[in-house]
Amino acid sequence: PHQASQASAPSLVAVSVTSEFVAKSGLWVIDVDSATEDTNYQNELTLTVSQIATTGGGAAQLWIHDVSDDADALAQSLGAAAYRDLWQVRCPLPAARSTLETRAFTAADTDLLVAVNNRAFSWHPEQSGMTRESLETTMAEPWFNPDGFRLFERDGELLGFCWTKVHPTMEPVHGEIYVIAVDPSVHGQGLGTPMTLAGLDWISDQGIEHALLYVESDNDPANATYLKIGFTHFRTDRAYNLTIAAAE
Repeated sequence: PHQASQASAPSLVAVSVTSEFVAKSGLWVIDVDSATEDTNYQNELTLTVSQIATTGGGAAQLWIHDVSDDADALAQSLGAAAYRDLWQVRCPLPAARSTLETRAFTAADTDLLVAVNNRAFSWHPEQSGMTRESLETTMAEPWFNPDGFRLFERDGELLGFCWTKVHPTMEPVHGEIYVIAVDPSVHGQGLGTPMTLAGLDWISDQGIEHALLYVESDNDPANATYLKIGFTHFRTDRAYNLTIAAAE
């Protein structure tokens, strides 16, 4: 199973480096939207770190999306240490059809889905700890479509789901496998591939010819599954830990 950040559609406007202090974690979060598209990210990142130093510094998490060798070298020169690579992979559609029968999500499924999610993602830094409230918050987003939230049951028991998300502003339009999960009670039964394909079937049936998803670079079983389906690596988003010293 995997979960990943929202995809960033290509933009004609250079997006600046953003930073935010998150009181709950006590961390500064610095985000470089694209090391490829934003040609001024080097100056902006250096300036952002300097500004945080003048406010007293502190621990920071740095994300560089679509990281390049030059961007990685700059991060290291600032004292950042990489600890996580998130891959965006893409594939053309249609793919092979799924062998599973799935159905659309309904509000009545909320509690059971939260339970399956939390069993499947007990290890995951973002997707673990889902609550009814957090799920309902996401469901209130304008992109949410319950028909694209595919559930798999066996003998009336919810065993997995494939949650899709359409990115209509991308050119061309892409459908994303947003979250996919299989209950640990049925791991090893070969459900990962047909669950993924069920989501791709739904995306393809909307007339969309391109799919993407995000996956941890070191999730070898998931990456093997996606490779067999036809996904190939498109970009890497890299996370770093960084301690910013206070300016003297």
